[in-house]
Amino acid sequence: MSIQEELKVGRQGDIWVTTFSIVACDLAAREWGVAVQSKFLAVGAVVPWAQAEVGAVATQSYANTSYGPKALSLMAQGYSAQEALDALIAEDPGRAQRQVGIVDAQGRSATFTGEECMAWAGGRTGPGYACQGNILVGPETVDAMAETFEATPGPLADRLLAALAAGQEAGGDRRGQQSAALLVVKPEGGYGGFNDRYIDLRVDDHPRPIEELKRLLDLFRLYFGETEEAALLPITEEIARELQTRLRDLGYYRGPITGVYDEATRHALREYSGVENLEERLREDDRIDPVILDFLRRQHAQAQS
Repeated sequence: MSIQEELKVGRQGDIWVTTFSIVACDLAAREWGVAVQSKFLAVGAVVPWAQAEVGAVATQSYANTSYGPKALSLMAQGYSAQEALDALIAEDPGRAQRQVGIVDAQGRSATFTGEECMAWAGGRTGPGYACQGNILVGPETVDAMAETFEATPGPLADRLLAALAAGQEAGGDRRGQQSAALLVVKPEGGYGGFNDRYIDLRVDDHPRPIEELKRLLDLFRLYFGETEEAALLPITEEIARELQTRLRDLGYYRGPITGVYDEATRHALREYSGVENLEERLREDDRIDPVILDFLRRQHAQAQS
């Protein structure tokens, strides 16, 4: 049976979110997240769900999107990942077509693949993560994701994307690629600290969605990342003179080149950073984030070429 014929099997109107995903947590950083790729438009609008200090959920195959909020609600009440999963599938008459992965606040994980999910379909769990997929080339996709996640150091977002890329390299969705998403939550992690949505990036339609997702994560870190205190640069006379010169050439500073980091120079740097969406990296003291300075240098060089 061809893949097109397989997709026609089922009830009228069924929409199969054929995909592979990983749900995971970093308990030391208090982060929970989901990474997913699919030959499906805007998979990030369907599969990933997460809540800080509660857990993360991926719901896919003939996706029951109520699994996301329901699982989070159950875990917030004290259910483990496995207990929440058992409760969801017990009340779902369509469980045979569902696939779901869950990780809870303690890092316990669970995965489920209904017997009617299209081959290859299955999942794997480990400490703090669950990987699952359907319509894959084979189990090697899920195995590669799990092994890569366990072996990769660094922040949770990097580990999730490394696992996703490894799954694709091992074969991935046998129909191809179209969309991908990365969701990471942590307490007060959202913009301004007003919610937990730390990273929420989506590639809705792209020939190489995982590569594009990596590019977006780099941009996220450029605009919203935090530089360690030890790496911040004192604004010396030399740096102040450089700021005044470059900001003047770009049309932001109109005063003399004095080498003094005065209010006019502060205002110009503030205006420039706002235009370039770098305001989250601005300082109120007499130091500058090297990310802003490097960005200014590159942009100035481009303008002068």
